Amino acid sequence: MPDVQALVNDFVLKIKRRKIEGSQATAKHTAELLRQVVSQQRITYTNQAASLIDAVKAVGEQLIEANPVELAIGNIVRRVLHMIREENVSSAMSAVEELALGSDDDEAEHDNRMGLSAAAVAAAARSTLRAPSLQTLLEDIPDSATAPHPPSSGGDSEGKNKSAAESSSRNKKLKHDVIEAINELIQEIDTCHELISAQAVEHIHQNEVILTLGHSRTVKEFLFAANEKKRSFRVFVAEGAPRYQGHVLAKELVGKGLQTTVITDSAVFAMISRVNMVIVGAHAIMANGGVIAPVGINMVALAAQRHAVPFVVLADCMDYGQLGDSPPIRVENPAFDYVAPKLVSLFITDMGGHSPSYVYRLIADYYSAEDLVVRRKSAP
Repeated sequence: MPDVQALVNDFVLKIKRRKIEGSQATAKHTAELLRQVVSQQRITYTNQAASLIDAVKAVGEQLIEANPVELAIGNIVRRVLHMIREENVSSAMSAVEELALGSDDDEAEHDNRMGLSAAAVAAAARSTLRAPSLQTLLEDIPDSATAPHPPSSGGDSEGKNKSAAESSSRNKKLKHDVIEAINELIQEIDTCHELISAQAVEHIHQNEVILTLGHSRTVKEFLFAANEKKRSFRVFVAEGAPRYQGHVLAKELVGKGLQTTVITDSAVFAMISRVNMVIVGAHAIMANGGVIAPVGINMVALAAQRHAVPFVVLADCMDYGQLGDSPPIRVENPAFDYVAPKLVSLFITDMGGHSPSYVYRLIADYYSAEDLVVRRKSAP
């Protein structure tokens, strides 16, 4: 089995040489690498979740540093960290339920187990995760409390062995569950564009005029899906200087038989009055509903607002996040715009349509607050 650090170095090299480009490809490779990290992490007898979190953060720091501008890397690292915490909570809850439902033949033993449940709840209240998570459910409970101790030394030894066996079994299950969760994440990455495209027919109607800017795979597949449903519509594509990716998108749309017109970026205000809807992709979605998008899209959003044209953003599962790890960079030729949430009419995601004010709920479901900045705790 390849060494984890060798896999990390190879991935970093591919990112720097631009052999892996695009949010979907980058996100999938990141998730697959983190699955390897979790799979090869040794099982500890205590605090397996903390060991997994440290290992993922160690790799995540290197990946984010390799390409801070590609936010999909940091977002996937945070997703995996959140999965570890959630699976740890689930495992802890299962352990408490097993103890609570155990045999109550001996009344004193039953009382002890009830006391353990109370201690677990108290530990959960001190958890650093957002309520009602129970992240530190078992971490705050002494190992000696995991089972009642008979007075005999033989019983002590038997109880310790049983406790160690239960802890090892729980840690193995945690690792297995995290790997399964990452597998589901990889499947989600593979299918998110399809789920967004499936909603195209609900939003694009007959004989409408759509405006977009630059090139976005999500937008392209969204328009293709509407065209496949025999919807007749026209597309204006702003060329998206300085990279002029709009020309690439226009050729692909024409190849599928869509009525397509390329316009200069400066012509957006002149053409917007003829448009029924603006549809664009996003580089990242902020918790406040703001959008980080290719340069020029903020101008399109302002034009849409001025003429009361709906401004729709297509956001896949890799786009939700915050700029916690990105260093401040001063540039004279910016690659991205920030679009304020008040300019966005609707987000169309793989989970349906949402208003900008709802985005923070989606991000809260995906990430844990303590993972905003992916950095290991410094050694004392």
